[in-house]
Amino acid sequence: MKATRRAVLAGLGALASPALARRSGDDLRAALDAAERDGDPKHLARFDARALPPGQRLDLLSARAGLAIDVKLARLAPGQSSEQFALLLQQRSGTNVTPDRARRRLTRELDRLTARADRLFRCLGRTQGSVGERYRALFSDPQWHYSDSEAGRDHAVADMNRALAATRGRVSALLGPVPPFCLDVATRKLSAAELAAGRSGYRELPTQGKSGAYVVDIKDIARRPKWSLISAVHHEMLPGHMTQMPMEVLAAPHPLRLRYAPSYAEAWGIYAEQLAAADGVYNNDPLGELGHIHWLLFRVTRGLADLGIHLDGWSIDQTRTQIIAWQGEPGYFAPFEVDLPRIAKEPATRTAEAVAWLDLADTAAGVPAGERVRFHQAMLCFGRMRTEAYADWRRII
Repeated sequence: MKATRRAVLAGLGALASPALARRSGDDLRAALDAAERDGDPKHLARFDARALPPGQRLDLLSARAGLAIDVKLARLAPGQSSEQFALLLQQRSGTNVTPDRARRRLTRELDRLTARADRLFRCLGRTQGSVGERYRALFSDPQWHYSDSEAGRDHAVADMNRALAATRGRVSALLGPVPPFCLDVATRKLSAAELAAGRSGYRELPTQGKSGAYVVDIKDIARRPKWSLISAVHHEMLPGHMTQMPMEVLAAPHPLRLRYAPSYAEAWGIYAEQLAAADGVYNNDPLGELGHIHWLLFRVTRGLADLGIHLDGWSIDQTRTQIIAWQGEPGYFAPFEVDLPRIAKEPATRTAEAVAWLDLADTAAGVPAGERVRFHQAMLCFGRMRTEAYADWRRII
């Protein structure tokens, strides 16, 4: 049968497409590099995002959005603090985020988490005082403390590694395929030399041929009761940062995407805590669930504190009083005397992280159960993204 002209052209196009794709990718990379150097979004105007593969499309859309916001920030007159906050919030999360929407969503989540904590406290017979007051009492209850000794610290690390081992076998069911080295992770404590040097906890990401670790800070072990540590396993390791971050390294997003989607890594870590909880980690463990909820309250109240300080004129003391009323105790690595001044110096950062997480969780809630693993693959395989990209997840994967 004689080939038609259209078929011949289609065949030639198929043969040429890998080379064209490489050239298009090189052209985009060069344009992104130029935009990174001089901050001019015009370098990116000629590209059609719909014609690009997922990673390049995310690079382009993130860079366009972030650079456009930078242009607006540069044009602000002095004293426009509320306008600056709104733009910084969009720069760090997504163009679909506003301070009013963030406040409404965070307030709704605060109410939901507070009610959930109250029910769990009542199940434990703890009915007196606000949720914040009951958390303070629970943190100070010595029956849940590890001993302040090397044996106590070893016990805490062993408990975290047991929780990690139980979750490791569930990762593929929750997330789909991930590089096997992502599972090669463990918890360990800070060494004597690190403690002497004043080092805090940190992560060592796994790579091919190299194990990863979450090196947990348990110097002040009385502030880390047994029920508070399990959620940290899921945030810092599996299915949290030890999947998202190494997979992002493999995806190699352009530096502009890293700059203009900075909240995504924390968003995934917090979402991973919820993912583990939904998978049944805290079944028949109300104390562990209260620990999980406390970490979520910590994220929500920091976001509200950010809004309060920068848009409502809250003082540091006023903010501290309000957070204590909401959650009782600060996060272990963010004591009030350190964290609140930092929030004051970094407007919109904590609100952006909290909204990026809640938008991710809300998007996931709308995904049919049978497609949830595919959704998680879309959220992981090509690296971080801005919140406006979440809704297009089917086009990403």
